[in-house]
Amino acid sequence: MAHLRSRRRLALAVPVALSLTASLGFLPGAAAAAPLTTATSASASPADGTELAYVVNTKTDRHTIESVKRAIARADGTVVVTYDKIGVIVAHSADPDFGKRLRAVRGVQSAGATRTAPLTAAGTTDEGAAQYLTKAQAAKVAARSTASGEEPLEADQWDLRAIGADKAAKINPGSRNVTVAVIDTGVDDTHPDLAPNFSAAQSANCVGGKADTSYGAWRPANADHYHGTHVAGEIAAARNGIGVAGVAPNVKVAGIKVADPVSELFYPESVVCAFVFAADHGVEVTNNSYYVDPWLYNCMDDPDQRAIVDAVNRAQLYAQHKGTLNLASAGNSNDDLDSHALVDDSSPDDSTAVPRTVDPHECFDVPTQLPGVVTVSATGVTSTKAYYSSYGDGVIDIAAPGGDKYRIPDTPSKNGRILSTMPNNQYAFLQGTSMASPHAAGVAALLKSAHPSATPARLQALLKAQADNPGCPTDPYDGDGDGVVDATCVGGKRVNGFYGFGIVNALRAVK
Repeated sequence: MAHLRSRRRLALAVPVALSLTASLGFLPGAAAAAPLTTATSASASPADGTELAYVVNTKTDRHTIESVKRAIARADGTVVVTYDKIGVIVAHSADPDFGKRLRAVRGVQSAGATRTAPLTAAGTTDEGAAQYLTKAQAAKVAARSTASGEEPLEADQWDLRAIGADKAAKINPGSRNVTVAVIDTGVDDTHPDLAPNFSAAQSANCVGGKADTSYGAWRPANADHYHGTHVAGEIAAARNGIGVAGVAPNVKVAGIKVADPVSELFYPESVVCAFVFAADHGVEVTNNSYYVDPWLYNCMDDPDQRAIVDAVNRAQLYAQHKGTLNLASAGNSNDDLDSHALVDDSSPDDSTAVPRTVDPHECFDVPTQLPGVVTVSATGVTSTKAYYSSYGDGVIDIAAPGGDKYRIPDTPSKNGRILSTMPNNQYAFLQGTSMASPHAAGVAALLKSAHPSATPARLQALLKAQADNPGCPTDPYDGDGDGVVDATCVGGKRVNGFYGFGIVNALRAVK
């Protein structure tokens, strides 16, 4: 669980320099981003006899794909799965030169290892440990949740009231024709707050790159892999007289598990599988509260990292073209993501990290920085940027409640974090941009319910149009109250680096 509590999450708008050649309308071909003199490039270099996973990205015609598959076999590789429509092949090989050999094959546009450590038998963006609600605390909260139609624990859900989701539910709680897929650690669909809205037909286990749709495969590996269940509750916990309520309590929610059952890392091939599966199964919105491992940033001058960007981008663009809006969390490092030098001391996170300085305009956080993905920053109960939330002018699209332990609400538990569902019928408080993104995804689902023919691009425009922007703070920003200025907001009242186009408003979305 080490990776589920404090992992950094960074994002920026994708510049034209990002060259991703494929057949689905990717960005125009251009030279790769120039290597940074201060960055340490670290490609995978497996020892002989150890097996790594690879993504091999090709043209999408049948002849090329079949030719490349034969080349994979000749290079001592094994094809795991082929996504013909986007030209992505997932393969395994123990040959340390496998990636290099495949990059020389005609029709291959990029190829590289998706990890730096050998395959085993088989990260997210919450900030701090989960705080479980005890039975005594739950009884205290229930005593305050007396309003008509209010859920037993809703008095502790300041986040719903902050964006008008409680009032929105009385007007339009969402359509049963809309599904939000939680691409994450798995979802416990047996939880009584999630069971009424769970869509098993749109759920799967994508760990390893190939979808497993057997019953229950989407569930978390164990109760400690709670992240996806918490996220799912924030989006679509039912108003059924039990526990909490979600932002869109009548839409359907699906679980697509991508977290390795041992390490909980989110490897590229698993995420590729998830986006394609969601698109092919009619999912309208996906929530992505993670970054793709093992690289916090994927630098385009590194062939392995470039292949990761290429493969995941093909998959998420495929989803967009099929009508799916993808949202992602912005990160918990309180970084100005419009800077040109950030220290990445956590990559690769599946072996030994090599500290490096990167320019996030040229080295990309995946999937957050990919074209068309909605980037979400976090706020606390006072509608100010959460102390941990990353930000950046031209980077953040919208903001949403993610919780802030330094901003204390007038609720029974006096907890500024976000209360939601947990495995084994439990409830807990978490905070992070991981919690902000599902709030925005819930509002996107309400917008899709009200505008069923809206395309992903139109939905993104509607999200921005309905948001409330508090503007940059007039006083210096001191997120943790220690007297030190922690961040500088750039921009105006309409759009700025802290909130993008503003904080989502569920009530305005349904009106």
